[in-house]
Amino acid sequence: MRPEILIVGQGLAGTLLAWELERAGLAFEIADAGHAGTASAAAAGMISPITGRRLVPSWRYETLRPIARDAYRAIEAALGVPLWREMRVRRLFADTREQEIFSERHARGEFAPWLVGHDDAGFSVNGAAHVDVERLLTASRTRWRAAGWLREEVVDVMAEVRRRRCVIDCTGLVAARAAPWAFLPWEFSKGEIITVAVERLAPELIVNRREWVVPSGPGAAWIGATHEAGVTDPATTTAAREKLIAAGAALLGAAHGLAVTGQRAGVRVAVRDKRPVAGRHPQHAALGIINALGAKGALWAPWLARLWVGHLARGEPFAPEVDVRR
Repeated sequence: MRPEILIVGQGLAGTLLAWELERAGLAFEIADAGHAGTASAAAAGMISPITGRRLVPSWRYETLRPIARDAYRAIEAALGVPLWREMRVRRLFADTREQEIFSERHARGEFAPWLVGHDDAGFSVNGAAHVDVERLLTASRTRWRAAGWLREEVVDVMAEVRRRRCVIDCTGLVAARAAPWAFLPWEFSKGEIITVAVERLAPELIVNRREWVVPSGPGAAWIGATHEAGVTDPATTTAAREKLIAAGAALLGAAHGLAVTGQRAGVRVAVRDKRPVAGRHPQHAALGIINALGAKGALWAPWLARLWVGHLARGEPFAPEVDVRR
């Protein structure tokens, strides 16, 4: 018998939602044709307590990080693969304005839970993490394909809505461009990252100054990410590659000679208030969504998936800050 719940899209949001449904014992099916060009395909999986050029403490970080850690640790145990790494961040000041912002926020105690040191060049924080998004998506896909829960095809979402109790759209840019969700104030940003071979990196240290370097394994790292507001073409570009090579060289220094091994691009989806969206469509009760994860999908997706399970299993409302009806 066909499950009453269909997840459309097996990117980061759809994958975390499927795991939460599985743990809750709720039958589901996933429809996904592949990850090419999606934001998840180019996601570096960074989770950090301080973000952006204005050095803003991540929204709800002290609440959401433990939820994310527990979710990824549980998936690790089920899949038998490592996914979650505890990290620290060395944030280098890009200019004098960032130094001033840091001094102002530090004086107000905004960094107190995580700050471990600072100097004229920058500051360091604990409490960051890295999620191996590619391994998570690939291993999960293999599991659900073997279980017969994955349909590797494009589906007509509204046709499925007429046949199911609940269809949850987790397709990011595709959903944002679809007519049912046109009422939301979408914003888009293209991002590119490169993978590099590089030696002598501290394995648990993320280095950041506008761009960042994240160690991804022995002798390997991610460098990213570019931001092109309003651009929705997911093709990689030479200009982004050269910019990221230069940024990596500046962050690591000449002694860390690096060789590019790959490049990826994806389109981040957000809404105007920079919060994610989750919940049921205001006119189509059987249609739901998780979207607008921006650059914080690794942190937000586990919590949003938990909200959906609470709603489906116990009728709990969605948090008002993320409810699509806001």
